[in-house]
Amino acid sequence: MTDEPITPSDTFEQLGLNPQLLQAVDEVGYEVPTPIQSRTIPALLAGRDLIGQAQTGTGKTAAFALPILQRLDLQRKQIQALVLTPTRELALQVADAIHTYSKHLGRVQVLPVYGGQPIQKQMARLNAGIHIVVGTPGRIMDHLRRGTLNFEALQFVVLDEADEMLRMGFIEDVEWILSQAPAGQQIALFSATIPKEIRRIADRYLKNPVAIEIERRTLTVPTIEQRYINVSEQQKLDALTRLLETEVTEAVLIFVHTKIRAAEVAEKLQARGYAAEAMHGDMSQAQRESVIRRLRSGQVELIVATDVAARGLDIEHIGLVVNYDIPNDTESYVHRIGRTGRAGREGKAILFLTPRQQRMMRDIERYTGQRIEAMKMPTKADVATRRIAMFKDSIRKTMIDEDLELYLGLVEELAGEGFDMAEIAAAAARLARRDKPLEVELEPEPAQATQAEEGMVRLFIDAGRRTGVRPGDIVGAIANEAGVPGKAIGAIDIYDRFTFVDVPLQYKAQVLERMANSEIRNRPISIKVATPQDTSNASNAREREGGAPPRRDGKKVYHKGSGGKGTYQGNRRRDEGKGQE
Repeated sequence: MTDEPITPSDTFEQLGLNPQLLQAVDEVGYEVPTPIQSRTIPALLAGRDLIGQAQTGTGKTAAFALPILQRLDLQRKQIQALVLTPTRELALQVADAIHTYSKHLGRVQVLPVYGGQPIQKQMARLNAGIHIVVGTPGRIMDHLRRGTLNFEALQFVVLDEADEMLRMGFIEDVEWILSQAPAGQQIALFSATIPKEIRRIADRYLKNPVAIEIERRTLTVPTIEQRYINVSEQQKLDALTRLLETEVTEAVLIFVHTKIRAAEVAEKLQARGYAAEAMHGDMSQAQRESVIRRLRSGQVELIVATDVAARGLDIEHIGLVVNYDIPNDTESYVHRIGRTGRAGREGKAILFLTPRQQRMMRDIERYTGQRIEAMKMPTKADVATRRIAMFKDSIRKTMIDEDLELYLGLVEELAGEGFDMAEIAAAAARLARRDKPLEVELEPEPAQATQAEEGMVRLFIDAGRRTGVRPGDIVGAIANEAGVPGKAIGAIDIYDRFTFVDVPLQYKAQVLERMANSEIRNRPISIKVATPQDTSNASNAREREGGAPPRRDGKKVYHKGSGGKGTYQGNRRRDEGKGQE
């Protein structure tokens, strides 16, 4: 084992990645490499074996996925890279990340392989030609023994969360798999800790590996109230504006992934009447300082910023930090929320959590040692209540502090004309609130809430909670059997006897055809385009269930407009991790 000989890089451009990967990284919102990325990517691109010791949530998936993709031969439809993970959830997460990073490279074939999914379907996909396999040890062993997994072209092996695989009893399986691989492949081992069993594997299978250890920094998170809201991507702006109307706070700092996103969110907030400004990496120092001055003077209420742009931002009166987009690594989360609660003041941090981000939140909680509490999105009634309370406070303050003699005379004149004093006051209040009414619009009826978003089609599946169906089952079935990208699948509403799911219109025929004879949880299902009668059934079911909202469990929040990703849970087996959710 050797100390790392490669100097860390400050930018992704300096890491030696090709333009297609750099474009994907920029679109994902990675502004600068995390420590594990800056030190790992050059070593792996140089062909070195590697032991990376880092906590989960530090960005290690990109650290190994980007070098794999750069060295991939797309003309060769054989398995060139194998990633072993302890759980199905992580296998799906890694496979999805690789898909995202490869979007500008061409048709990269990535297959997640795990138990609880029909092995025949996996065999068919493997036979058609796959570049990268991401899987759990037990199912990988099944394929190797059947001869359906061929290591002839294997060049790269990753052991992800090796200590977790040891804890779950998979370490002998991992060794057996490594023994089946041809000599000479490059191996990268990632683990939060390096117990003796992991060290033994490294000594036996890795060749003069580079050792990279990312130390856990001492956390200085102040006493900040940390909460999260389950939202879909489409709900974020509405959730943010409701928060801004119901949270009593001073200045607000809103974090997003990219500079384009920062500008877009700031513009949308301005359109809704908020004094918001964007702050991103393309702005000059003078422009940034101008935004900060206006925030301190009260001319600006909200700053929408990227991580890099917010570095060095030191404003004492930031009362709320909103993670509009979840950070890419755990340290960034700590840096973000540390912008509030300064100088002994109370601070709040709220995280917007979309369906596939539960794991990242758990990583953050483990890293900080603090629990992030759930909160509900403020309702329109909450907003109306808050508006009324604030308006009453402003009236009280005006009566105490202001000279009202001229206005009293006006009211007396109107009273002299026979108008009731209370009605005069109510009319004046109505005029004062014309730009922002106090009343609240009614929430949509259940029938409306089950309609698909624009560009999507709502499908009906005749299986629901009573047959054990969970959100991950629906997403997994559609993604794996119909070939629809997991991130493209939209809202899912699960009832006792049936389920609604939104998919993009472009995939409608494909889903209906390929899932015509499918099973979910070992039970045959039928799938069709949802009809008004199905919608009526949903409304009635919701009434029978006590007005309960669509089910919220698994890795997805199920209500109108989710548009997020999900995970296929399926039937559990030993190689997927007992007790993992």
